[in-house]
Amino acid sequence: MSDSEEDDIPDLVPAENNRVPITIITGFLGSGKTTLLNYVLTEQHGKKIAVIMNEFGEGDSIEKSMSIGQEGELFEEWLELRNGCLCCSVKDNGVKAIENLMTKKGKFDYVLLETTGLADPGPIASIFWLDEELCSDLFLDGIITVVDAKYCEKYLNQKKKDNSINEATRQIAMSDVIIINKIDLVAEEELHQLKSRIRNINSYATFLETAQSKTDLNNILDLNAYDGKGKNSLEDLFKTRGYSKDNLHKIDEDVGTLTIECKGCMNKQLFDKAVQNILWDKNTKNSNGNVMEILRLKGLLSTSEDKRLVIQGVQELYDSFYTTPWEKTEDRINRIVFIGKNLERQILEDIIFKCVTDSPAS
Repeated sequence: MSDSEEDDIPDLVPAENNRVPITIITGFLGSGKTTLLNYVLTEQHGKKIAVIMNEFGEGDSIEKSMSIGQEGELFEEWLELRNGCLCCSVKDNGVKAIENLMTKKGKFDYVLLETTGLADPGPIASIFWLDEELCSDLFLDGIITVVDAKYCEKYLNQKKKDNSINEATRQIAMSDVIIINKIDLVAEEELHQLKSRIRNINSYATFLETAQSKTDLNNILDLNAYDGKGKNSLEDLFKTRGYSKDNLHKIDEDVGTLTIECKGCMNKQLFDKAVQNILWDKNTKNSNGNVMEILRLKGLLSTSEDKRLVIQGVQELYDSFYTTPWEKTEDRINRIVFIGKNLERQILEDIIFKCVTDSPAS
């Protein structure tokens, strides 16, 4: 190599985005969350996964390997396992553990966070949108809910004194993947009935059926559920399920899924304001006078830009960003999914259609 070549300034290589994906694992007590995570922690899968757990069964071998304080309190201490995983036990929602975990960045490439059985995953998911410091290191990959095939119906039927949505329903409504566990304990007809009940709540989640929470990790990792580029892209989901005109005038007082479609150029500013009224101001009511409570919002919009606009919402949080270009030959259709309670199609359609610059096709 000549001296002149040695003196040449090398081309700069763009730095890669080293943010670590995090998946929230939720589910009711006894559904099999800890069994799933113990499987991850003990199997030889070649992945360096950090697992934050805050529920353990009696006599659990992983629990015994953690440090116990003099008063019997479980210390927040990371345990490095032989298969490359990191494990931590906490007694809160794990936020502090996540912050401490980031000091070990480089030792892992994925985080699984188990919530308590009664936890609403919405506030936990919101952390990764609101905490700028965490967002610079982590991004929300998806929400997984494990349900007990034998007792899930019982939990879904529970009524709260304030008539609010119970935790089991919230967990299912916000899920990207639903693992129906312990299918060996129920008859085929009972399983079919449960799947239909869950599908009525959340028409867009992927279903997995297991006996002991064991599943291929590819089914629950790298979902990219919030960036529109995942394994089950919004485009594919819209083609296969979720939209039906059968409930055109139906008011769903239970939690359900409702998809709105329309052609035309969506005015982003008008749409954002409409979403604000629905999610934040909570002043959108159905014809019975009940407020429409939105648990999850997602969709693809066609705006004046040449790229698709992906929208995502979890409870009161909302985000939007442009992704892949529209193909020249494809129909640029706006599709918005609402998952929530007291939904009424006609009222939501009227709100959405007012944000379109062209009249939507009838």
